[in-house]
Amino acid sequence: MKLKQLEMTLQKAAGYAKPRPSLEQYMTPAPLAARMLYHALMKGDIEGKNVCDLGSGTGVLAIGAALLGANSVKGVEKDPNAVAVATANAELLGAEVEFIVSDILDATLPDKIGACDTIIMNPPFGAQKVHADRPFIDLAIKTAPVVYSIFNAGSTQFVKAFIRKRAEVSEQVGSAFAIKRTFAFHTRDVLEFEVEILRLVRKQ
Repeated sequence: MKLKQLEMTLQKAAGYAKPRPSLEQYMTPAPLAARMLYHALMKGDIEGKNVCDLGSGTGVLAIGAALLGANSVKGVEKDPNAVAVATANAELLGAEVEFIVSDILDATLPDKIGACDTIIMNPPFGAQKVHADRPFIDLAIKTAPVVYSIFNAGSTQFVKAFIRKRAEVSEQVGSAFAIKRTFAFHTRDVLEFEVEILRLVRKQ
């Protein structure tokens, strides 16, 4: 599947029925999701690999990984309503994904995920809860040797410092995140801001 085809396919996925601001539930835009996934594909981190999406939301990243030929894909999401949407999206787009309803802090989660080659994720940026992304980073590095994650622009130095003893940032790709008006406190129909896609590689 070509990049543009992947993007067009992911645009068919439904968004959150009732997004929760406390969980920063913003659907990953199809162009951003496709760009990150295709970059991972070109690096050999998707096709034939066991992939897991942490904080999978409506399933866009997990579904994209499955469509690009991952051996197996699991999505972890604490909101059962979001999982219901993700399950329907996977069925609609013909993707085989196993969704796990679980909090990221559940101590039994690594066992539920099992063997994993690549983590893909769009964690909370911390707009509602400071450092909300840290548990995602911790679990990602613990679970897989390679991690692809979306962060707010300017986060690279923080991430490097946070993971310095455990992993390293091997690549940084700039992109944009377009958010449609979702909550009452939003004042624009569409807000676009810069983000960074980081590839993290666990140290041996």
